[in-house]
Amino acid sequence: MSKFHFIAIGGAIMHNLSLELLAQGHFVTGSDDEIFDPALSRLEDAGILPQEMGWFPQKLNSDIDIVILGMHARPDNPELLKAQELGLKVMSFPEYIAEHSKDKTRVVIAGSHGKTTSTAMLMHILEHDHIQFDYVVGSQIAGYERMVKLSDAPIIIIEGDEYLSSPIDSRSKFLHYKPNYAMITGIAWDHINVFPTFELYKNTFHSFIESVSEKCFFFKDDELYDEFYGKHSEVILPYTAQPWNIQNDGVNVSLGNFKISLPFFGEHNVQNATGAVSLAVQLGIEERDAWESLSSFPGTARRLELTGEAKNLKVFRDFAHAPSKVRATVNAVADQFPDSKTIAILELHTFSSLNPEFMAQYAQTMNNADHSMVLFNPHVFEQKKMEIPTRETVGFRIGVTAFDNFNDLSNYLDKLILGSEKKVLLLMSSGPGLKSLENKFTS
Repeated sequence: MSKFHFIAIGGAIMHNLSLELLAQGHFVTGSDDEIFDPALSRLEDAGILPQEMGWFPQKLNSDIDIVILGMHARPDNPELLKAQELGLKVMSFPEYIAEHSKDKTRVVIAGSHGKTTSTAMLMHILEHDHIQFDYVVGSQIAGYERMVKLSDAPIIIIEGDEYLSSPIDSRSKFLHYKPNYAMITGIAWDHINVFPTFELYKNTFHSFIESVSEKCFFFKDDELYDEFYGKHSEVILPYTAQPWNIQNDGVNVSLGNFKISLPFFGEHNVQNATGAVSLAVQLGIEERDAWESLSSFPGTARRLELTGEAKNLKVFRDFAHAPSKVRATVNAVADQFPDSKTIAILELHTFSSLNPEFMAQYAQTMNNADHSMVLFNPHVFEQKKMEIPTRETVGFRIGVTAFDNFNDLSNYLDKLILGSEKKVLLLMSSGPGLKSLENKFTS
């Protein structure tokens, strides 16, 4: 048994890793200056929720074997400074995962969009075929108690994030893993607070591909495919969406004369599934078996998730916040429900989406919606010490109707929802602003 202390224990992966280590019999403590549900409730139920919010250097002592440092902390965090003073082993969570998995077959799914869904799809295929594996995934998945599993399984499936590892480690998380097999769903500039130019963002993916020892599946229709294939042709294998067509609330994919019905929709999800199946084949699963297992795929939380339904209205929510994700999600809904009016709402919440220069990247991403809106909170700009734009400025940059408060948006929606015409309401956000709309029109 080892003793672990988590600095910034409330993070999505951080609290799941702490719960996994606790379940294995290790001694676990942690701190954070703010923790929200579901992490708060789950840590409390496990008996490791910090008694007080804040940082307490006195929690650190020489008995602690490993300190796991989360990205939410700062380089001058009092607990981190104490750990360094004591000479304790300090690791980011990707460092710890990499150390745990160094003797396993490592499979990493990366990309600017679709990596959580693709990871979940591959996990579902392996589970269906009764193959033992560990995993690290960025969202809660139906049927799995935690988002992290660490055991003596021979394989680990990892969602590979390109964001920084920790406040004292500026490497992208996925550079720690050195995968045998990898998948890149596509590359579209994101996280401009740490990658201020597109070249810097692309460079971290080049480094990632260089770390792959066997094969890296890369989506062939991505705009950057030729550039990356030209530099890494010895390791890259292309994949494209399996032939498919819309059927009811899902799709059919074709394997020659054989068709398989799948319970999800959108070309981007067929692309994700094709990449996941390609990886599964590398792990020894028959292609047809892999596709058939996806016929029972339950989806992932907040990825084109149907949250409510009334007589003439369906409400979907999605985590989409980067421009490429917004475009793919809007197109998927508009294509799947051609007889309904698509009402798309995007909440600008992340640092990148609030940046006035980057904001223009959202232009035309919601063109396929019949009505498109953006919500932004002026207070978030204040918190991030950014200039607060006007509604007109935001609307002009993106080419949609913009709102700077929830009530005005809600009242505007009331008028759009009226009538007997079929409609689909798509709520896209990684923040809290749209949450109360999920049940408003279907309860």
